[in-house]
Amino acid sequence: MPKVAVLRWGHRKRDERLTTHVALTARAFGAEGVYLSDVKDETVKKSVEKVVERWGGKFFFEMGKPWREIVKEWKNKGGIVVHLTAYGENIQTSDVLARIKSTGKDVLVIVGSQKVPAEFFSEKVSDFNVAIGNQPHSECSSLAVFLDRFFEGKELEREFENAKIKVVPQPRGKKVLKLKNLNQAL
Repeated sequence: MPKVAVLRWGHRKRDERLTTHVALTARAFGAEGVYLSDVKDETVKKSVEKVVERWGGKFFFEMGKPWREIVKEWKNKGGIVVHLTAYGENIQTSDVLARIKSTGKDVLVIVGSQKVPAEFFSEKVSDFNVAIGNQPHSECSSLAVFLDRFFEGKELEREFENAKIKVVPQPRGKKVLKLKNLNQAL
């Protein structure tokens, strides 16, 4: 299965909570990490690292590198770029997801937080412009739907290595195991 990472573009200080949610969505839905481009926000980084430390798994969070550099490096390594936008090809009514998967290449998903530069829509930057519906909605929801469709729901079955905490699913109430590592629960 190809690797998937997320490039978060346009983060402003007021976006701190939403950018954190983009990273947590990426992690929970199968991405290997997030690039927070062009800026550094230690608060977001610490929040994400704290979740990874407690809930386990391998997940990177890099920040500060210019978005053009991230895209260029990704493409130079043979990967493709998917730009999530309400103006793209509809994931439900087109064959865009099948075309993305048929490449067999690693995927960098661009998720914006504000109006993105027109350049994002160009072939120079994005190999695919994908819409999760063609209506305005949260970038977190777009990312979750895209990743879930891309991984066909299998990402939700994944076990996270070295977890210190694990939810035990049940019909009612809450049950949480506190562990030194996930192997103790098995």
